[in-house]
Amino acid sequence: MAAMGHREDLLAGAKQCLFSKGFARTTARDIVAASGTNLGSIGYHYGSTPALMQAAMLSAIEDWGEAVGVALATDAADEAADPLVRYWQRVIGSIRSHRELWLASVEAMLQSEHSPALKAQLAEGMEQGRRGLAAMLTGRAEDTIDEQTVRTIGSAAMALMSGVLTQWLTDPARAPSAEQLAAGVRALSLAPGLPQ
Repeated sequence: MAAMGHREDLLAGAKQCLFSKGFARTTARDIVAASGTNLGSIGYHYGSTPALMQAAMLSAIEDWGEAVGVALATDAADEAADPLVRYWQRVIGSIRSHRELWLASVEAMLQSEHSPALKAQLAEGMEQGRRGLAAMLTGRAEDTIDEQTVRTIGSAAMALMSGVLTQWLTDPARAPSAEQLAAGVRALSLAPGLPQ
């Protein structure tokens, strides 16, 4: 039982360091300090510090997916009647309340260039995310969503979400509001210079 506790403590400490210091700046000593374990535990349980940090990143991505799913599915009393504004309110609210998880998702994408296993897991998560967004935006169950809807609605929603994330993480004071985003999406669909 003690060994299982150390493994979990290491993962929790690595995630804490991931959120506070980032992937590249975290050292084995940082993880040991945050987890209350010892340096030998890292090798015993994970093989290496990079392997532990990758496990922490994957765990953080799972946490992020769950947090986003809950945020997008939870009704709040002060939400707008307009469903598109309501959707963007939820996305922005999630970025504000779970900033460290959103940042970890960006860092995971960058780190995946050096880890085929991480890249494969992220790719699978994106596919699930596209399907989930398509289901939510169409009001249908995920298992009824066809590939065309995943590739169109799901992909476009994910692309927009990524751009909004970048703006909110970089410059929240000038990032677009939910109302501005909804108006912009509608205006894009009617823009005369774009092919219809």
